[in-house]
Amino acid sequence: MEISGTPLLWGVFSLIVIFSICVDVLQFRSRSGEMVFREAAIWSVVWVSLALLFGVGIFLQSGTEPAFMFVTGYLIELSLSIDNLFVFLVIFAHFRVPRVYQKKVLTYGIIGAVLMRAVFIVLGAELLRHYDWLLVVFAAILIYSGIKLIKKEEEEFNPERSIVLKIFRWLVPTTREYQDDKLLVRENGKLFATPLLLVIVVVESTDVLFALDSIPAIFGITTNTFLIFTSNIFAVLGLRAFFFLLAGALDKLRLLHYGLAFVLSFVGVKMLLHQFHILEIGVITSLLVVIGALGLTTLLSLRPTTTE
Repeated sequence: MEISGTPLLWGVFSLIVIFSICVDVLQFRSRSGEMVFREAAIWSVVWVSLALLFGVGIFLQSGTEPAFMFVTGYLIELSLSIDNLFVFLVIFAHFRVPRVYQKKVLTYGIIGAVLMRAVFIVLGAELLRHYDWLLVVFAAILIYSGIKLIKKEEEEFNPERSIVLKIFRWLVPTTREYQDDKLLVRENGKLFATPLLLVIVVVESTDVLFALDSIPAIFGITTNTFLIFTSNIFAVLGLRAFFFLLAGALDKLRLLHYGLAFVLSFVGVKMLLHQFHILEIGVITSLLVVIGALGLTTLLSLRPTTTE
């Protein structure tokens, strides 16, 4: 089953993306850059609701199976995005980014993530169209990523190890202090980057690494470019609101990466079973496994411990 996305669905999706960009532009012009908890909660509900309503639209236009594929992909991508918020927290803490500027950094990160995912998805779909054996490579990436996630607590992310950061510092002179929310400033006739631009560069470079994990995961659910693209973008659009909503509670989701590790490994094994014609795991089964694994680890994470 392949659908390219009806004109109506593409139109609705495009309007939502344009709406998101307009909201970001308007908030850029706002003097208050910090998103408060109540605002973040409202926007989180808005983005999830829009994604689910879009899934209903897919169901009405194309049937049950593509709708379940979209929801499954969306849940995986959203969970991976939330887990990646830990890295954003480390980056902001390392560079001492004032909270009032964090929203701007995340907005640039979201725009970059949308563009990169579009490129990676089109490239991946085109490669799979000609070389279906690449599914085995994607499966290996997912299983490796799952194993790596289990060992996550042993590996502390350090922005200073970023090759992109080192190259940027070598090529571009940077000021020591933040200059309001400016990205570039001119001092003594010479152009300098501010630490805020440095942070955006690091965030964008980590977005590339995130995409290398998330794109193969969605290809394990469906090879339909429309479903892959829309589920990815919906997950990314709500990332900024989820950051400010969960920033104070991310530590309580420390078990989420175990659920993600299981999901990524499950999808990788599913791809191998399909590629070698051993067993076909249905989309409903996949959706139930994803919901079960992520739901269980989330509940266990939020369960009070004896030390609390």
